[in-house]
Amino acid sequence: MEDALNITVKPQEPKDGVLTAEITVAAADVDAAIAKTYKDIAHKYQFQGFRRGHVPRPIIDSIIGKQAVLANATNDILNDIEPMLLDELDIVPIGRIEYPAEPELVAAGTDYVVECHMDVRPDAGLTTYDAPTIKMPPAEATDAEIDLQIDQLLSYQTSYEDAKLKRGVKAGDIISVNIENVEGAERYAGNNRMINLDGAALPEALSEALTGMKAGETKDVEWADGDTTVKLTVTLNSIMKAVKPELDDELAKKSFGFDTVAELRDAIKSEIEADKLRSLPGLKEDRLVEAVGKTLDIDEIPENYKNQIFQELASEFLNTLQRQGMTLDTYLGARGIDMGSFLEDLRVQADSRARQSLALDALAKHLGLTASIDEVRAEFEKAQVEDVDAAIAEWTGDGRIPALRESIKRTKALNWLVENANVEIVDEVAERAAEKPAKKKTTKKKAAKKEEAPAEDAPAEAVEEAPAE
Repeated sequence: MEDALNITVKPQEPKDGVLTAEITVAAADVDAAIAKTYKDIAHKYQFQGFRRGHVPRPIIDSIIGKQAVLANATNDILNDIEPMLLDELDIVPIGRIEYPAEPELVAAGTDYVVECHMDVRPDAGLTTYDAPTIKMPPAEATDAEIDLQIDQLLSYQTSYEDAKLKRGVKAGDIISVNIENVEGAERYAGNNRMINLDGAALPEALSEALTGMKAGETKDVEWADGDTTVKLTVTLNSIMKAVKPELDDELAKKSFGFDTVAELRDAIKSEIEADKLRSLPGLKEDRLVEAVGKTLDIDEIPENYKNQIFQELASEFLNTLQRQGMTLDTYLGARGIDMGSFLEDLRVQADSRARQSLALDALAKHLGLTASIDEVRAEFEKAQVEDVDAAIAEWTGDGRIPALRESIKRTKALNWLVENANVEIVDEVAERAAEKPAKKKTTKKKAAKKEEAPAEDAPAEAVEEAPAE
């Protein structure tokens, strides 16, 4: 309808995650809706003996049926009141607004009253409203960070040779294998294939088969990959060791274009600090949101809300893959991830994001944060929208303004966290390096698979990209 309806909304307190509201549409607007429906029908259809658009109501009633006309007018009103209802309640429902399956039809000269139901997010609180304490890396590059970057650079110069070990393969080893007789996954075939048993990129069945093998041993392995059964024969050539060149001035100049190691370190230091200047603000926000999400005072997130977030995450991820020219099957296959594991990980992420969103909402409510019309306009202006008024009108007509106001309030809550957080500066790279020896001493087979890092001298990326011969 061209003009906004005159409606009155009476919401009830949400019960079991469902909000019920009674909506009343003024009689004058009901009459206008009925008149518009008659006019639309008169223009849409040709009635014999009458010019298009000039058909008396009794004629339309006798041919189309008065009940059908009122049904159309009712549907128009229900469609028109939905965005107004959301704006009036300033709410973003979960899913669609539900009306009676067979709503009462409008009647001329009478207010129209209808009841609706919508799923809403829980109004949860936080266990504490104090700004959290988080750990952050320093803005300056540390020696440990520079050493790590140099180690990664040297990994591209690293070669691998037989370690001459007689023991069986263990988690974390780098091995050379021949893979043949492949059915269902030809990407695995090849001689002298370098594999890092870090547990990250291999199918579980193949990783388990390789564990314990000794040089010269051959095994037949098979596993299910979706609807396909993968079969292959693997022969262990040897357990490998990395041979990394010693960094000196000569190598710094020959391989990296710097006269001395000191100049190389200075260049890496500048690069790390420039990257931190860009990335640390976002990292701080991410860690604060994660921290405040853990203070959400709720036992279980409603399944319908988690499902909504899950759909949003899946859509975001698929859109990212599409922009990169990849399909989901290609992505999963390249990383050796099965669909079940991928979906399970996505559901874990959905649960975390749902908790974090609810926590920011709770904090915004506790702080009394609001979103004014000027702040709404500012969002469109930041997006460089040409006609802000037209954009606001369009969003209002679609019922999307409450979601924008919600986003503004969450951003304000996040800004409050950033300004008030307690930050502990930690050299995290040095801490992780110090923890590695302790992890390697574990005697639990299951823990070793999960915790042991890839061999320091052989980053996973370097191993995975080694070509087959």
